[in-house]
This record gives sequence, structure tokens and C-alpha cells, in this order.
Amino acid sequence: MTEPYERTTITNEPTRTVEVRRGGSAAGWWVAALVAIVAIVAVIFIYNAGAGDDELQAAREQGEAEASIAAASQSAHDAAAVAAQAAQDAAAGAAAATESAANAAAEQTEETAAAASEAVNDAAADVADEPR
Repeated sequence: MTEPYERTTITNEPTRTVEVRRGGSAAGWWVAALVAIVAIVAVIFIYNAGAGDDELQAAREQGEAEASIAAASQSAHDAAAVAAQAAQDAAAGAAAATESAANAAAEQTEETAAAASEAVNDAAADVADEPR
């Protein structure tokens, strides 16, 4: 059996030297300082631009007042709808009562007319039966 072997090639290349310079301009530090100053100014602006406690309380009270007005408006709307339905029911009840009274009056008139007719017939019969 043959043993595995590794084949390597050796070449003679010239070595390179890389030099790193440290130092030079401070432009990066100036940019970082400028960004930090802008950030600090932005934080101060946001802090000062925020609403105060009095403004927040006034806004809260205004919201409560608007909610109360909306609730009262809805209650008034509901009450008006109930009143309209009650008026319709009352009108329907009045119409039914009027119809019932008219029917009762018509029946009573028919009964009175029948009684009067019967009375007239009886009177006519009595007059016809009387001697002259």
C-alpha cells in the first residue's frame, strides 16, 4: 500500500513591508465634537418645547368637556327618538280610540234609529187600532 503524501511547492517571493502612520489631521475629532454639540442642542430644544403641566391639564379638561358634550348630545338624540316614538304611539292610540268611539256612536245611533222606528211603528199601530 502506498502512503499518502502532501505535495508542496516552495517559491521565493520578495517580502512586502506595510507602514501604518498614526497621526495626521484631527478632522474626525472635529466632526465628532460637532455631532455631539448638535445632539445636546436637540435634547435641550425637545425638553424646552414640551408642554408644561398647566397646558397638559388644560388639554385634559378640554377633552373631558368635549366628551361630556358628546355624551349629552347623544343622550338628547336618544331622548328625541324616544319622544318621537311615543308621539307616534300616542297618535296611533288616539286614532284607535277615535275609531272605537265612532264605531260605538254608529252602533248606538243604529240602535236609537231602530228603537225610534219601532216606536213609530207602534204609534202607527196604536193610531190605526183606535176607534174614530
